[in-house]
Amino acid sequence: MVQAILMMLVLGAILGAGLGIAAKVFHVEPDTRVDYISTQLPGYNCGGCGYPGCTGFAEAMVSGDADSWKCKPCKADQKAKIIDYLKNTPGPDGKTITIKG
Repeated sequence: MVQAILMMLVLGAILGAGLGIAAKVFHVEPDTRVDYISTQLPGYNCGGCGYPGCTGFAEAMVSGDADSWKCKPCKADQKAKIIDYLKNTPGPDGKTITIKG
């Protein structure tokens, strides 16, 4: 019985160490532009842009899937602010995004 418990503890320690190393080696830096853009959008989640809510549209803009502005409820000053932000703020890969207004 003691031998089985010790074996499980050793196995758990080895697997835990493997997960810790994998977390460090395969760490991916998140793109904070999605969070910023989704807070600047109106937040109606109407789907009028063709994406599932404002966060979906923000993700599409940052990933480059949306190349033109499609949010109808957004005010003109917020629209200009978001487009300027994407044009001037590089992501983790160092690239900026141009959205047609």
